[in-house]
Amino acid sequence: MSLITVKGLAVGYDGQAIEKDIHFTVNKGDYLCILGENGSGKTTLMKTLLHLQKPIAGEILLQDGLRSDEIGYLPQQTVIQKDFPASVREIVRSGFLGRNGLRPFYSKEENALAEQNMERMGIKELARRSYRELSGGQQQRVLLARALCATQKLLVLDEPVTGLDPKATMEMYELIKQLNQEGVAIIMITHDVNVAVQYSSHVLHVGTPSFFGTRESYLNSDLGKLFLLQRSKKMTADAEEGEAHD
Repeated sequence: MSLITVKGLAVGYDGQAIEKDIHFTVNKGDYLCILGENGSGKTTLMKTLLHLQKPIAGEILLQDGLRSDEIGYLPQQTVIQKDFPASVREIVRSGFLGRNGLRPFYSKEENALAEQNMERMGIKELARRSYRELSGGQQQRVLLARALCATQKLLVLDEPVTGLDPKATMEMYELIKQLNQEGVAIIMITHDVNVAVQYSSHVLHVGTPSFFGTRESYLNSDLGKLFLLQRSKKMTADAEEGEAHD
């Protein structure tokens, strides 16, 4: 059953489209990676899906009983967010705020779910720690637990491993894979094409030309082959430049 169906979507700002004629569907259990060049409109698309800004054209249909306040969101971290002065437990429980209205407290069920999600993310022993004192990988686990408090159906992740070291990066990807295997649908923006190759079930390539389909069909397409080749060359060049600076 479809959770989200996007038809003829155009996204952008002040009436000017960055990207248009976007079509895709996300079903329960899907793992959709959104790829594309910098500036192609990936983050703008994500904000539009989350109803943080209005589409210029087209429609976004939420289905199978999914509500807009039941989508868990893990944005790119900013410097201000990294230094937020609150405990881990407070951050995680704040994932319920989008749907509890003016109610100034958390229910027994919400508190229990927050504890459960901290345990799932391996951070329960950090519950009383200050968020600002944690490592980057620990902070991302906290934010993922927070996002899970908002949903049991769909997680939307914007470059979730930015700034993490290789070990924390792989741990985060494995956590996301595990959640997907438990039935949570994933929509993730990533610049790492290896993630699309290893983990995704579907790929949305934003740009001109664009693509939406299964991972296998993307890898066999001319667009997919070219993009993978370009990214491979860039990674090699970046690695060689880094060695030259050492």
